[in-house]
Amino acid sequence: QVQFVESGGGLVKPGGSLSLSCEVSGSSFSLYVMGWYRQAPGKERELVAIITSGGNTDYADSVEGRFTISRDNAKNTVRLQMNSLEPEDTAVYYCNVRHYAMNVEYWGKGTLVTVSS
Repeated sequence: QVQFVESGGGLVKPGGSLSLSCEVSGSSFSLYVMGWYRQAPGKERELVAIITSGGNTDYADSVEGRFTISRDNAKNTVRLQMNSLEPEDTAVYYCNVRHYAMNVEYWGKGTLVTVSS
């Protein structure tokens, strides 16, 4: 059974920083693409950042240069360092692991990030 432990969400002022962490257990995910998505109130879920097993990354234009995604394959962990946060970054952030060839993906339950003064 795949289980997620997401942490690091909370309330931060505009311009501040937060670091999200997601540890996945239940299998080895070293060959999976790991990523973060977010869903703001009244909006659809959207990609924030993904990282491949080889360390290649892709970011949404809105977070490029402010957010950094990283992973530790030995610990089945993916992290998202978020800097220069803006009120528009307020959302529930979801951890995702996906194996495209096997057409399998799993989602965490999400962690809330609120950017407000």
